[in-house]
Amino acid sequence: MSFQAYEGTYQGERAVWLKAGPYEAALLPDIGANLIAFRDTDKGWSFIREPQPGEMAEFKARPMVHGIPVLFPPNRYQDGTFTIGGKTYIFPVNEEKTGNHLHGFFYDAPWEVRESGTNAEESFVVVGQAVDENHPAYRYFPHRFDLSIRYALSGSGLTQTVAVTNRGDEPMPCMLGFHTAVNVPFAPGSGQNDCKVRITIGERWALDDRMLPTGETQPLDEGEAALKRGDGTPFYAPMDNHYSAEPVDGRNVMTVTDHAAGYRFVYDAGVKYKQWMVWNNGAAGGFFCPEPQINMVNAPNLDLPRETTGLLMLAPGETWSETSRMYTEQL
Repeated sequence: MSFQAYEGTYQGERAVWLKAGPYEAALLPDIGANLIAFRDTDKGWSFIREPQPGEMAEFKARPMVHGIPVLFPPNRYQDGTFTIGGKTYIFPVNEEKTGNHLHGFFYDAPWEVRESGTNAEESFVVVGQAVDENHPAYRYFPHRFDLSIRYALSGSGLTQTVAVTNRGDEPMPCMLGFHTAVNVPFAPGSGQNDCKVRITIGERWALDDRMLPTGETQPLDEGEAALKRGDGTPFYAPMDNHYSAEPVDGRNVMTVTDHAAGYRFVYDAGVKYKQWMVWNNGAAGGFFCPEPQINMVNAPNLDLPRETTGLLMLAPGETWSETSRMYTEQL
C-alpha cells in the first residue's frame, strides 16, 4: 500500500492531505485544524460531512457542522463563567439566545503544523496549540498548556490521537470534545432507510431552557433506545441531547450500518470520553453529529461528583491522551 502526506489546497484553503491506498483525508490547519474530509476513493464513499463547492464562506461562518471541529471546552457554560479551586474563569458569552459560552477557543483558530510524513505503515500529520501568556486564549483560560492532535491514515482507516499537557505550575481543568459531523448515508447509492445507527449512550441528562444539565436523568424514549440497541435512526426526531457514555465490551462507539452497501462505518471514540452529545440539525437528514466529550456540559457548575461529570484536573506536568479510530467493516 502506498502512503502520501503533502501540503495542498482544499477549495482554495491550505490543507494537509493524507493518502493511504484507497483512503484520503484532508486537514485545514488555518481553520481550527478541522479534519474536513475522510473518503474511500475506490468506492466513492465520504464519511465526514464536507462543504459543497461554493460553501466555504458558510463553513467559515459556522464551522461546527462540517468535518471534525475541536471543542475546548466542549458545549455550553452558564453565563460563560465557573470557579474551580478558588480560580474564576470568565469566557465570552457567544450564544445570545441562552446567555452561555459555547464551544471554546480553537475550532476556528489557526493551528501549527508540527510534523507530517509517512512511514512503513501510515501517512500522518501532527498539529498543535502551545498556550502561554502570549496566546489569545490565555486571557480567558490562564494556563500554560499544550494541545496536540495526530491524525494518521493507514489501511485500517483513520486514527486521531489527542494529548493535553499541563505546562504550568498549578492544576488545570481539562475539558475537551469533538463536534464530529457524520454522513448518513456515507455511500452515494444508499438512502437513509438503508442505514441503522448505534451509539453507546447510557442515560439522558435533563436539560433546562438554557440547554444546561439540571443534574437529573431521564429515561430514554423509543428512538433513543433503538440507537442504543443499534437499530435506530438519528433522524427520528429533532435532537440536541446529552447522554452519559456506556461502553459495550470496552468500546465507546458510534456505528452506521449500511445494509444496501453491505458495510458498517465505525467511529470508535475511546472510553476516556465519558459523555456524548447528539445533534441532528433539526432531523433534516443527511448528517448528524455524535459528539464525544470528556466532561458533561457545564461540568464545573454542576453539584455532582467529578467522577460523574467527568471534570478532569491535570496536575502540573500531567498529560491526558486518548486515541479514536474511524474505519469500515464488511457485513
